[in-house]
Amino acid sequence: MQTLKADIQKPMQFISAGQFVSEVPWSHSRRSIDSYEVIIGVQGTLYIQQEDTPHEVKPGDVLLLLPNRVHFGHAVCDKDVSFFWFHFHCSGNHTLIDDARMAEELRLLRTRQDAEQLVADIYIPLFSTPRGIERLNILFQQLLHVANANYYTYQGTHYLLTTLLIELSEQTISEFTIGHNKKHSEINLARIMEWTRIHALTNISVCSIAEKFNYNKDYLSRFFKQKTGMNLQEYIHLLKLGKAKDLLSRTNQNIKEIAQTVGIRDEKYFMKLFKKYEQMTPSEFRKAFYLTHMNNK
Repeated sequence: MQTLKADIQKPMQFISAGQFVSEVPWSHSRRSIDSYEVIIGVQGTLYIQQEDTPHEVKPGDVLLLLPNRVHFGHAVCDKDVSFFWFHFHCSGNHTLIDDARMAEELRLLRTRQDAEQLVADIYIPLFSTPRGIERLNILFQQLLHVANANYYTYQGTHYLLTTLLIELSEQTISEFTIGHNKKHSEINLARIMEWTRIHALTNISVCSIAEKFNYNKDYLSRFFKQKTGMNLQEYIHLLKLGKAKDLLSRTNQNIKEIAQTVGIRDEKYFMKLFKKYEQMTPSEFRKAFYLTHMNNK
């Protein structure tokens, strides 16, 4: 798998963005463009090929299309297929690297105590399925709002775009390092966090997670807090609220429906929890970023 490595000492240059929704069976046209394009799957499956590599972009998948490379639909998509898209140019140095080089660069960075001050690059894979796709969806909605708000300071779109790509890069790095040189305890933690993430929208609890992984509940809570800085119940809440914010920003579901979707039966408790973590109500969050741009061609 190839990955785009790009210098972000200057922000990426935003070009355009939107949400594609097809009302009929549809196939992507054949074309080659001079900018990068990121596609985030929202609904259905997008069948798209870049040069000789076919892809199936499903909800939660992220595809990076490269400039001056031919891409086209390799099959007809069902009606109602939908995806987010945005185009950008890199402002600084950028290149494609393979997994071996990325592993070596990350290994060297982990040996530097001042790495956080030195790193000015992001890593964007050509195809990925980020674990925290809700965070990317929320950042995209914010980007789309600002892009269509006629701000006097249009630079805001460049910085929001760069923020979104940094988030994707951080998730990529985290996922990449899980399987490289990790201690047994860290592997177990990663498994616990991933299982919790997958089941976060159900009625899970610290007790049920402890039982699943054969841990004492109190020991698991201490272990999780020691490794992550937050308790396990808080992690569950953050996962549920992350999905809730995603739904608030891109759907018309009402508050009660969203609460039930994320596994919280009591609407009032959901609103109280949301206000505690976000310092605003769900309705206030929904009203914050509402401008959009949609296309069907």
